[in-house]
Amino acid sequence: MAFHLPDDVEQLTPANLWTLTNALIDDVQKMLRRCKDVDITFVPVDPLANDAAAADNADASIAWTLGHIIVHMTASSEESAFLAAELARGVEYHGRSRSEVLWTTMATVAQCRERLEESRRMRLASLSLWPDDPQIATHFQVSEQSQPMGPAARFAAGLRHESSHLAQVRDVIQQARENRLRQSAIGRMRLRLQRQPVSAATSAPDEASITTDAMVH
Repeated sequence: MAFHLPDDVEQLTPANLWTLTNALIDDVQKMLRRCKDVDITFVPVDPLANDAAAADNADASIAWTLGHIIVHMTASSEESAFLAAELARGVEYHGRSRSEVLWTTMATVAQCRERLEESRRMRLASLSLWPDDPQIATHFQVSEQSQPMGPAARFAAGLRHESSHLAQVRDVIQQARENRLRQSAIGRMRLRLQRQPVSAATSAPDEASITTDAMVH
């Protein structure tokens, strides 16, 4: 399912944000279905790797492993969720609220799944902190040039950032899988078969395979 945020995120309700959070995490969990533990620590080829926020300058240009991407994605959405809860309660922004699991500790598929579910639990719980009448006039502004964000937009900003990494997750999973297949004769044969051209009749997608965007009710 393709993840999609509506244009007017300020109108999202806690129930909408709950649905979107589940849809996004479910998407990532589905991507992990065919992964093996070795895929989590596989270092992909990423010529565009550039992490300006890296704690160690030596890590600024390293390609992110799948485990690294997942801890970053979840930490970003969690930060937005908890800041959004404060805005909803009328508390002005007073600093960041970030806590990120050390990416080097992520070595198995199970750990990644547990991190995603832990993040889901905390983000959904944060929505229960919102009052019945959220203080939508309380805003957060990244810079003077940016649009001010109310609580719903602040929460959605985390989801938007998280979803921006989905293509990267797919690419790393694909690279990791191909790397695994190259380790055996049967795997190399499968790769060759997959790369053979197919006819237009077999390559055209049928209507049943076309997915729809996540709906917000």
